[in-house]
Amino acid sequence: MGALDELTSPAGDGDTVGGVPARLVAAPRDTAEAAALVKAAQGLAVVVRGGATKLEWGPPPRELDLIIDTRRLAGVVEHAAGDLITVVRAGTPMTELHDLPGQQLALDAPPAATAGGTVAANASGPRRLRYGTARDLLIGITVVRPDGTITKAGGKVVKNVAGYDLGKLYTGAFGTLGLITECVFRLHPVPAASSYVRAVAPPLHAAKILAGQFAASALEVNAAPGAEPELAVLLEGTPAGVRDRAAVVAALLGGEITPEPPEWWNVPPWPDDGVGIKLTGTLSQVPALVATAVGAGATVRGSAGTGVLYAGLATDSGRAVELLRAAAVRAGGHAVVLTAPAGVRETLDMWGPVHGLALMRRVKDQFDPGHRFAPGRFVGGI
Repeated sequence: MGALDELTSPAGDGDTVGGVPARLVAAPRDTAEAAALVKAAQGLAVVVRGGATKLEWGPPPRELDLIIDTRRLAGVVEHAAGDLITVVRAGTPMTELHDLPGQQLALDAPPAATAGGTVAANASGPRRLRYGTARDLLIGITVVRPDGTITKAGGKVVKNVAGYDLGKLYTGAFGTLGLITECVFRLHPVPAASSYVRAVAPPLHAAKILAGQFAASALEVNAAPGAEPELAVLLEGTPAGVRDRAAVVAALLGGEITPEPPEWWNVPPWPDDGVGIKLTGTLSQVPALVATAVGAGATVRGSAGTGVLYAGLATDSGRAVELLRAAAVRAGGHAVVLTAPAGVRETLDMWGPVHGLALMRRVKDQFDPGHRFAPGRFVGGI
């Protein structure tokens, strides 16, 4: 236990995950120290913590001995502007990556969110319509596996197709397969101009924007019980191009052009003590999915251009969750409860039915035979 004693400290009152307290906390300085820590922690149940913006997502761990905090694993290792890539440590705040010299990592995220946490949750925001999700923008990754082995996948070029793309396996795994220590991302130029078009309009009108091929970077909907639904469109490009497209979109939707997004843009629709649900569906079914969610008492926000929506319920309603899950299935998608208050999450089926569960279990058994990393946090109790 000598190495473990050197690398860890006793957990404090705030070192909990889903209400489960940890015994120990560690903050490794680099990949080598992280590997030594994981190797010394064999037999301990581990959860990785980045900016803690999504730490309460998902079920609580079955047990928790050690929180590995990535706050010291931070900083940009390399920014190759000519190749449009950056190499960053996992604990790097996303806000630092939104404003690289002349370029950007086009992943919307809370300022405190980290690169590793964003990848682990496969998070994205309104601009997923144009740029994709974390899974799409990640081209390389360094991970410490649960046995302490350091592994790398992908590389530092966008067109890297050799072997299996293990980066996609770690993306969205919620830390169940290992500790991400470095990420390589594809970047995009910062647009010369941008404008928003905001309109009171039903989600059905989103089809006009998609059919019109306006090259929108985001197409968001906001709908709440007792209020008129809104659409907001982000347009990016040259000043003249943005100006002309915005004028046409505003006329098409009967909206107004603004330099800033609406106040609800990229803001979760659930209160801190509410229930948050991710809904997906085919584009043609987005209006019906939104209508069902609002009818069930939920506020809905998200991408009317990709069919990725978020619903918020102020109070627990298992019946509402089931209604939304059924609606998502009819829409060709699924519903996942991301977060719920303590005492409520235990009564909900947070993940719902998921295809491929047997394969996911085999992957978990292969990568983490002892089921030590984030035990019980993923689909089917993985």
